[in-house]
Amino acid sequence: MNKFFFKSAKINEFRLWGLVFTLIGMGVMILGTAGIVFWGQAGKIMAAIFMVIGMISLLISVAVYFWAGMMSTSATMLECPECGKPTKMLGQTDRCMFCKTILTLDPAQATHGHTHTTTK
Repeated sequence: MNKFFFKSAKINEFRLWGLVFTLIGMGVMILGTAGIVFWGQAGKIMAAIFMVIGMISLLISVAVYFWAGMMSTSATMLECPECGKPTKMLGQTDRCMFCKTILTLDPAQATHGHTHTTTK
């Protein structure tokens, strides 16, 4: 069985990284702007540098969200056997987006002859 970095669906993990880059970018830009308050004229140079770094982080987040959206359109839709909600699945093994149940399309990895596993 594949190990998951987080206990969430793969698409949700990509969306999480997009959010992280967004928050980092905004935080860096706010800190750079605060440099003007603390260091005056020298802080303007620091603010400009931090604005560029923040914008790069925001552009990375846009790319991550776009990539997650493209993967989401081609994901396999199936109904979770545990919670009964429709969920999207990337690859052979993934987690339910709602109840975090590990799902698989590979019969060799499934338990009890089903096409899913029920371990949480």
